[in-house]
Amino acid sequence: MSYLDYPVLKQKISLLPDKPGSYQMKDEQGNIIYVGKAKSLLKRVKQYFVRPQTGKVFRMVQEIRDFDIIETSSEKEALLLEISLIHKYYPKYNIMLMDDKMYPYIALKKSGDPFLRITRNDKEKGYRYFGPYPNSSKAYKVIDLMNKVFPIRKCQNIPAHPCLYYHMGQCLAPCINKVQENKYIELRQSITRFLNGDVSFVTQKLHLEMKQYADNLEFEKAKECKDLLDAIEEIKSKQNVMFQDHIDRDVMGYSVREGYVCVVFLLYRRGVLLGKNVYIEELEDDLEDLLENLAVQFYQKQSSLPKELIVLDKQMAPLLEEALKINVVVPSRGKKKDLLLMADDNAKQMLDQHFQTARLEDDVLSLLEELKEKLSLKKTPLDIELYDNSHLQGYDPVGAMVKFINGEKAPSLYRKYKITQPNPQDDTASMREVLSRRFKRLKEENQKLPDLILLDGGFAQCAVGLEVKEEYGLDIPIAGLEKNDKHATDSLINADTGEIIPLERSSKLFFLLMRMQDEIHRYAITYHRGKRGKSKYKTVFDDIPGIGPKRKDQLLQAYPSTEDLYTATLDGLMRFVPEAAAKEVLLRVEKLKAQQEEFTRLSKDPC
Repeated sequence: MSYLDYPVLKQKISLLPDKPGSYQMKDEQGNIIYVGKAKSLLKRVKQYFVRPQTGKVFRMVQEIRDFDIIETSSEKEALLLEISLIHKYYPKYNIMLMDDKMYPYIALKKSGDPFLRITRNDKEKGYRYFGPYPNSSKAYKVIDLMNKVFPIRKCQNIPAHPCLYYHMGQCLAPCINKVQENKYIELRQSITRFLNGDVSFVTQKLHLEMKQYADNLEFEKAKECKDLLDAIEEIKSKQNVMFQDHIDRDVMGYSVREGYVCVVFLLYRRGVLLGKNVYIEELEDDLEDLLENLAVQFYQKQSSLPKELIVLDKQMAPLLEEALKINVVVPSRGKKKDLLLMADDNAKQMLDQHFQTARLEDDVLSLLEELKEKLSLKKTPLDIELYDNSHLQGYDPVGAMVKFINGEKAPSLYRKYKITQPNPQDDTASMREVLSRRFKRLKEENQKLPDLILLDGGFAQCAVGLEVKEEYGLDIPIAGLEKNDKHATDSLINADTGEIIPLERSSKLFFLLMRMQDEIHRYAITYHRGKRGKSKYKTVFDDIPGIGPKRKDQLLQAYPSTEDLYTATLDGLMRFVPEAAAKEVLLRVEKLKAQQEEFTRLSKDPC
């Protein structure tokens, strides 16, 4: 059904203003199912109905029967209104950080005997606050260490008799001793220094005590000092980057893959990295809107904001700065740029981890039955082989095969192939070589044939697979994993029938296939890196002004294969290199893509 079949939608779309505002999509019962904001209501709302959609947006559009709009005077007002309406109506297609709690703080009592406690309210008088910390467990771990290092009162209510901590030398015992105020002042100052990141005076003291205990043959006490030093070192080691300015700042990084986005906030308090918050959501059609929305929701939950937020996107920086009333920085170089890259790396790692670990509890055998039905196979594909090629922008090509038995990896049966065909940029020719070598061995050695072969490519790769299996006279079902124009896998191809089978991104089968696809990618790229590491190799990044060895390494980490490079954008490349260099990379990528398309065309029609 088209929106043209619904007169109300058709008429309202024709009346949309070219102004900023919020829009509220409604279903057949009049329930608000999605709230969004737009710089231009005309352009933003109309595109839902005139552009092809996938995933969550596709499902939402199928339900829309009406919508309302609220015009605003600025995009900032539209963003804040959007967040307000989301938390009012809880629309089912919106991302909502409803379960977030306030970050915990460590509170130090300002007067009397020093006392530490965890709190999520940093407004109560009579305490000095440190943090916030990303979660309670980290805060309690710090307090536990502090209680061992400093003779702090542990009891909330002072008892009539001294407790065990006094006899262990970990409490001044105000229950029986009259402690001088100057002693308390000195203790509070030491605690403050420690919580602000200065631990050198404590470690020096512990090293001296450990030596004295060892000299006196008091080895148990020496070990206690050693354990404390190890605990301090562990906490220090987790603070990857420290700033001398002691400013509270956050770093917002993200990664996109297979129709999902992972957003990571790295949290720095008083210049020290305390931890990270991670959010993984199905991607809507406008990434910038999603990032803005998520950032504002994230900080609305906090009792205090950082002084600075580091982001990648120049376009959303002014809006976030205006909405949040904090300094939003888009660095082009230096330490802050390195932090942004670290946040992006964290996001990529977490998103990869999500695909590898999500739905592991699913019944894999039932999913293989579902795969059998979708591909109309004669039997359940309990033995699946996946194939992929890897090359570095056309250089040093390799091929790889991984095998899954009963849905589980079988690494002992994996195979590597060094590509020898003369056109390394021709992926179809490389796949033909790999499959020919594999099928030839299967036939000559009369090995058991796999139940299914999955090729990480579209119709061109499937056509090659059909030709090679016919050449060797083997009866093996072949399917392909097809990507859309955003290079996200969204469907299966039944090579034998030519049928395209859409995959729902939130389905259990999709996650199983993504785990398989990740494994063949990992294996092929690992083999390729090992091969190229043994000799000098060329890349499309060579001989570009502004790209030296360090930046080249960063680019290779971010775009390890040609397929990854095809997803590169100008903003994405500018995380690593200047704008001029990023534009030159994109030009070379387009040339490389054209060459590979020509190779594919010629392989189909050699005449």
